[in-house]
Amino acid sequence: MDISDISIPVAAMAPHWKPIIDSIPPNQVAAGDFDPDQHLQYEPPAKIHTMKDLSLPENTGISPVAVSEPFRLFTTQAIHRMRAEVLSQDVWENCQYSSNLAQCQLRGFAARYAPFVYDAWKNPETLSVVSKIAGLDLVTDPRMLTLIRFRMDFEIAHINISVKSDEQKKEEMAAFVEKQAFDEDEGIAGCPFELPDKPIVDWHTDSYPFVCVTMLSDCESMIGGETALRTGTGEIVKVRGPQMGCAVILQGRYIEHQALRALGTTERITMVTSFRPRSPNLPDDTVLTTVRPVSNLSELYSQYSEYRLEILEERVRMQLRVLRENKRGGKKVNVKLLKDFIRDQTEFLAEMNKQMVDEELVKMGSIDDSHLHQCSQGDAVAKRKRAA
Repeated sequence: MDISDISIPVAAMAPHWKPIIDSIPPNQVAAGDFDPDQHLQYEPPAKIHTMKDLSLPENTGISPVAVSEPFRLFTTQAIHRMRAEVLSQDVWENCQYSSNLAQCQLRGFAARYAPFVYDAWKNPETLSVVSKIAGLDLVTDPRMLTLIRFRMDFEIAHINISVKSDEQKKEEMAAFVEKQAFDEDEGIAGCPFELPDKPIVDWHTDSYPFVCVTMLSDCESMIGGETALRTGTGEIVKVRGPQMGCAVILQGRYIEHQALRALGTTERITMVTSFRPRSPNLPDDTVLTTVRPVSNLSELYSQYSEYRLEILEERVRMQLRVLRENKRGGKKVNVKLLKDFIRDQTEFLAEMNKQMVDEELVKMGSIDDSHLHQCSQGDAVAKRKRAA
């Protein structure tokens, strides 16, 4: 049975349904903490596509990097450990959500129920890999040795799931083979095969600047399953989906995209971890539109407020240092720059207030399309210029 055919309560926190997914028995999964020497298997991506490659302004977003080709990140052993934690009963009973954007998601479980997964994404070597591919290592600020960090534990290892029965898998493959044969007879072989079903995750932009999407399923026989990206010209391009243990880095806050369905497999499980830049000087265009209706709002708002206020705190400290150094040096206050700083922080706080919608006004499971418009290219460019 396909997940799209199952009626799941909106933002269900304790559903009575769990997909039939093949998993390795717990007694066959190696124990122990996350060890980068044992569990990381990084192989650089064959290509990293830039914003310019997608016909987007080069100064859109916080990095020139748009998306990477799939690259090896974790060992098979590490993926087995992650699957064992993700597919545990505690996670399914307490952390499952559904929305009009995606039918089945697991969120906010890592810190409480998945210590291996949590440590994997907190490890400095993992963060170093993500930072390098994201392109932020090109920033010259000497304090930014590790460039990517994230303080929102709720957003570690967000899981998107699509499953189907063996019977459905066979029916889809039979239809695919039949269409190929028809196309060859009609002389139109080679035309792209479009899956008639809905995407796993519909068109959206992410709430956070960068994401790392890791595949937890065996996709060797999979047809489809790409990530579709909308370019600056409106054209749709597809990035090949990663194999098990492989990942893709995407600056998803600024690129509209969707996760396409696949043939030839009974499951497609991806792990999405969000990141933002370490530097408080870079713009933070985070919005909560796509995550607010599928979250424990108390946890989400608490963590969102903490990291945003930490950014503000560091910005104020830096501004104070400038004022004090200028005073000691007998320099006049640059009123224009100071007023610009105050204006930017006022806008920063106003955006925080806008994103923290009162709980009684949040319609759980319902995500509108405002996230597609909340960070226009012009806004992003203006913020980057002010931060430079």
